[in-house]
Amino acid sequence: MTVPALALAVAAAVLTAPELPRVRVDAVPPPAPLRQVEVVAGGDLQAALDAARSGDAILLAPGATYEGTFVLRERPGDGWVLVRTAAPDGSLPAFGSRVSPGDAAAMPKLTSRSGPVIRAAAGAQGYRFVGVEIRPAAGVFLHDLVELGADDLAPDRVPHHIVFDRCYLHGDPVLGSRRGIALNGAHLAVVGSHLADFKEQGADSQAIAGWCGPGPFLLEGNYLEAAAENVMFGGADPRLPGLVPSDIEIRGNHLAKPLAWRDSGGWSVKNLLELKNARRVLIEGNLLEQNWGGGQSGFAVLLTVRNQDGRAPWSAVEDVTLRNNVIRRSASAIHILAHDDTWPAGSARSQRIAIRNNLIEEIDGTRFAGGGIFLQMIAGAADVVVESNSVDQTGNVITAEGRPNPGFVFRRNAVRQNAYGITGTDTGPGAPTLERYFPGAQLDANVFIGGEPARLPPGNQFPRSLPAGWTRAPAGRAGVDMTALCQALPASLRELVPCAIDSARSVGPTRTGS
Repeated sequence: MTVPALALAVAAAVLTAPELPRVRVDAVPPPAPLRQVEVVAGGDLQAALDAARSGDAILLAPGATYEGTFVLRERPGDGWVLVRTAAPDGSLPAFGSRVSPGDAAAMPKLTSRSGPVIRAAAGAQGYRFVGVEIRPAAGVFLHDLVELGADDLAPDRVPHHIVFDRCYLHGDPVLGSRRGIALNGAHLAVVGSHLADFKEQGADSQAIAGWCGPGPFLLEGNYLEAAAENVMFGGADPRLPGLVPSDIEIRGNHLAKPLAWRDSGGWSVKNLLELKNARRVLIEGNLLEQNWGGGQSGFAVLLTVRNQDGRAPWSAVEDVTLRNNVIRRSASAIHILAHDDTWPAGSARSQRIAIRNNLIEEIDGTRFAGGGIFLQMIAGAADVVVESNSVDQTGNVITAEGRPNPGFVFRRNAVRQNAYGITGTDTGPGAPTLERYFPGAQLDANVFIGGEPARLPPGNQFPRSLPAGWTRAPAGRAGVDMTALCQALPASLRELVPCAIDSARSVGPTRTGS
């Protein structure tokens, strides 16, 4: 390649690369409070919230129950009001770590028998909850435990600068709850928290969902458990024209469904993470596991643009980076839908998506009731880059349908060919599918285990088999760089994902280029 041609190629790659979040939520604890206000067991927490000033800390008795709904109101000033357990700091894990149900003894209990436990009024700002358990009253099903924001608020009236830090939120263990936190505002964060038992029969449930807030949002270091979508952005039309939840960071979380739910049945199960209307999203250093076919076909991650109710044709899924994650034990892995044609107004196009350096294992259609597919692409997404992933799946490498996918790159991945490899609707495997659905695609330096060289472009390798443990490739080879991946995982997840690297093994061609 000549120097001018190389320069043009680099410039084109920069233009089509997904943009990372422009703004990050600052979830670092504020300075020590100026005043402490103690609310004893049986005391009036709402009165304390209404009287709070910036710099106050409201201390709640460990083990005591406070019954809401509690309303967070708009306050003068820009400082924080801290609502926390009165237990000593050492009774909880340090900031940056995650609590578990075992820490609940040190937490006050906020409950409700009807309506959300916590609701933020228009313009509410500057509240931080630390070491608090939030749950329904015993034997009660609630739709939302925490409701931040409403559909009819303008961007300058949404709740903002609200943080849940090392809190334990859960539905009723028998009845469940529909949603942990409705995250509709700006500068909202959930960090180091444990959200569980969000499940419902006949309807979708989420640990966290946002659809009508501008962002930014931060989900970091949490355990997030729900039956339908563990985390979802989009799913309902924002009333404000043009609103797309933006600048979203999903880092270092454990998203999972208990396998016992599959055996018990009854809950509406769909996926682990879904984006229906989202822009500038970074998904990094997470463990996503245990998803099966039920209410959907069992893909773990869905990047599926939806003009949900037909009133938001601007809905988009764009500038998404999915890197350094572990996705495992699922019926299929990743599904991308580029256009929503459900309504005449349609939607914007899904575009600029990067899927890099992920370890994707135990994608098993038989075990988890699905297709065992690595990547499904429907309706023509633009500028999708799939690079340096290790994928152990039982089904197709790629399944395509609908419009062509311009700007597609598939490079340095290690995958199983299986029966059909790269295939599409009404096309044969390999070259015919690439010509129809991926014109001009870059497909090189990959390892297709058990593949047929005649079906795919030169520059790839097709070993008949590889040793056990091949998905954890050493750095500098096709497939995942486990050193980079493990560095992105928090310590709590590194314990669950073996991070040993066998530097003596090679699973494919040496990497070249950027």
